[in-house]
Amino acid sequence: MAAGNQYHIPKVVLGSSVGQRSMSVLGFGTAADSSDYAVLKTAVLEAIKLGYRHFDTAFLYGSEQALGEAIAEALKLGLVGSRDELFVTSKLWCSDAHPHLVIPALQKSLRNLKLEYLDLYLVHWPVSARPGKWEFPIKEEDVVPMDFKSVWEAMEECQRLGLTKSIGVSNFSCKKLDNILSFATIPPSVNQVEMNPMWQQKKLIEFCKAKNIIVTAYSPLGAKGTSWGTNDVMDNQVLKDIALARGKTVAQVCLRWVYEQGATLVPKSYDKERLKQNLDIFDWKLTEDDLHKISQIRQQKIIVSVSHGSNPKFLEELWDGEL
Repeated sequence: MAAGNQYHIPKVVLGSSVGQRSMSVLGFGTAADSSDYAVLKTAVLEAIKLGYRHFDTAFLYGSEQALGEAIAEALKLGLVGSRDELFVTSKLWCSDAHPHLVIPALQKSLRNLKLEYLDLYLVHWPVSARPGKWEFPIKEEDVVPMDFKSVWEAMEECQRLGLTKSIGVSNFSCKKLDNILSFATIPPSVNQVEMNPMWQQKKLIEFCKAKNIIVTAYSPLGAKGTSWGTNDVMDNQVLKDIALARGKTVAQVCLRWVYEQGATLVPKSYDKERLKQNLDIFDWKLTEDDLHKISQIRQQKIIVSVSHGSNPKFLEELWDGEL
């Protein structure tokens, strides 16, 4: 619901954050095939005007600098009162997922963003790669097993040093999370994973709820129009029928479904109208019948299959035989 020109977005409190940091349940994602500096900067400023306060980036995306410039401009223009009103997430790339490289990698992201601290820093994938290789997909010969305990200790040190208010992971299975939880002194606050009506992550959602880990959905619309995504979510007939019956868009049905599962979400859109539409999901509900129909949709993992399907070593490190 909009108040003036701004929408109210609900928040959740991160379990292991410094000072009980809260995060908007709907964020602005910046993963794109190409980061057009000017387009991204303009979109971030429009998003802030609409009420977005949660911005998701990663070193690999190449969007940190443009996001940082947009934030600096928003502060200068008075669109936000202070840095503390914003929630900024970035991610540790696989080639920096080595104990001695974690803190320097976060410091590099902070320099790109021109910020003194992050609100959330995530281990991007549960896989390490040879240092100095910043590419995606990762070549098979560059994949190396992650030293989870040492990498996580370095992540904890990032939080203790005040470089980030909270830490978490991305693309971690239940088994991988269990491993982290077995030795963590600061448990992960968030697990950011692919999640949409065609990859519903029911087991993972239940596991994370039980462990007080917030799930954030990336590609909640299937990443349509990207090299790693699919049109299958937005073109799904079940979702189209529900959208028609509710007087909503397919995107709004998908986003509302993710929200009703208790997850947070970071869809990517640089279009002002779609940014508005994405916010219009909090004052209506899907019916029991809608939810039942969505639960019957055939499940299909998209992102990893498309991006790393030809790299069995990466997939082996990623899943440990578990989906």
